Amino acid sequence: MDFVLALHSHLPYVLNHGRWPHGSDWICEATVDTYLPLIDSLNALADEQIAAPVTVGITPILANQLASPVFESELRQFFRQRLEACDEAEADMRNTADSHLIPVVGYWRNRLKSLLALYDSLNGNILGAFRELEENGRLELITSAATHGFLPLLARDESIRFQLAVGHAEHERLFGRRAAGLWMPECAYRPAGPWQPLPSARAYRHRDGLETFLMEGGVRFVFVDAHLAGAGRPLGVYGELPTSPRDLVQARQAREPRAQHSPYRPYWIGEHGQRLAPRALIRDPRSSMQVWSRHGGYPGDGAYLEFHKIRYPGGLKMWRVTSETAGLGDKLGYDPDAARTQVLRHARHFARLLGRVGGTVQSRGGELVVAPFDTELFGHWWFEGVDFVEELYRQIDIQGEVRPLTASSHLDNARSDDALRLSAGSWGKDGDWSMWLNPETAWTWEKLWPLEEEFWRLAPDAIRRPELHSILAQAARELLLAQSSDWQFIITTGEAADYAEARINLHIADCAKLMEAMRSGNGDLESARQLAEELHVRDAIFP
Repeated sequence: MDFVLALHSHLPYVLNHGRWPHGSDWICEATVDTYLPLIDSLNALADEQIAAPVTVGITPILANQLASPVFESELRQFFRQRLEACDEAEADMRNTADSHLIPVVGYWRNRLKSLLALYDSLNGNILGAFRELEENGRLELITSAATHGFLPLLARDESIRFQLAVGHAEHERLFGRRAAGLWMPECAYRPAGPWQPLPSARAYRHRDGLETFLMEGGVRFVFVDAHLAGAGRPLGVYGELPTSPRDLVQARQAREPRAQHSPYRPYWIGEHGQRLAPRALIRDPRSSMQVWSRHGGYPGDGAYLEFHKIRYPGGLKMWRVTSETAGLGDKLGYDPDAARTQVLRHARHFARLLGRVGGTVQSRGGELVVAPFDTELFGHWWFEGVDFVEELYRQIDIQGEVRPLTASSHLDNARSDDALRLSAGSWGKDGDWSMWLNPETAWTWEKLWPLEEEFWRLAPDAIRRPELHSILAQAARELLLAQSSDWQFIITTGEAADYAEARINLHIADCAKLMEAMRSGNGDLESARQLAEELHVRDAIFP
């Protein structure tokens, strides 16, 4: 039985758009919590000659930021600020009731210095580290849509093609090869058929399913949630499900997949199974919930670092989960050694779980277990998560019950030749599109759709006129940034809604200003070109 672990790495474009609480601190936190520790763990496993063939997705907009000199400056400032916070916290805690937390401060200081040393050893080239791991056969890198646009809700087929084409080109530019796999943003899919998501949207009697556009780009495989393939119920994304003991019971019941299709084999997407279409790799509901859930899954263990309790100023987290019922005021101090003990226990348990699942489904014709997650779950949301992944591959190597492979390696020898039609949906809450299209976000689409229509109306003429090229290029960048699915998601969850609303309005307005110059043709082109240059300094994405 094969095991495919897929990690989807993504953050919206935040450079030059604020720092704290919303802005570049997001990507700095993810780098310190997740990306650098993951590189460290994968290198450690390589040194031990233990196979850890992870399939790692890095979205084009995230990769673009990680390669930016602006990011390097922000990250080094972030390291300095956190190390200063350690010194300040230690001084403040002496001779106080919190003095027992001073060893935790020391733990953070050592960890931060170690990660900064790793970053320096890479010469700041995080993407180069992942590229080297792929070139050495240690992992597989896959891509996504350019800015993580929510593809099913884009109004024009040209916009879908543009998101995918720019995504492929940026991946190839930064990693030196074309990706075989693609992570559909939010694992969201739309089949062929009529399209009018809101009464205000232009109605189409027929639009092609997303597999058509994936096939045009030569995509070999994508990942989908089980319910889209009739192989289980929707699980939601981390942080959504379950949120109460009652939800936990329902989620556990949801682990058992429905019998319509097995999630333990790949499928050609499409009713007739065109062999040029991509293959769908389906998330295993049973094993995913064990890692995904904060209630009943590993991340909720009392020994692990508490995500929500933070010391201000400085941003240090120094307490443990303690228990499911403990309030923030009741959290006990973090003990890294106790957490490490639980990591070992949970990694052994999960390796055995994979073996049991594999043994059961293999007898029924299954051939692989697919476990796709947001990369940031490991390290950022679940602090010990990267250590868990590292130890999991050691335990898989010891137990020998499943064979870890990249997605492409499995497909090279896949036995299944079945095809299926996917349903519309996503891996969001309730398994549909409602996290991105709801009463709180409808206005964003009602602004985006006319913007798309106007852009694609003006683009052909602008392409023929060299004096408009720089204006057109920056208008395209602003359109792509406005299409990021993150804005609707953040508005719906509410934690940084003001920031998301401001960002989408900003990019829509700037795109509209540039298109006005394209529309007027022979107007004040010099002012428009100057505006495009100014916006390019701020939003210098996708050369």
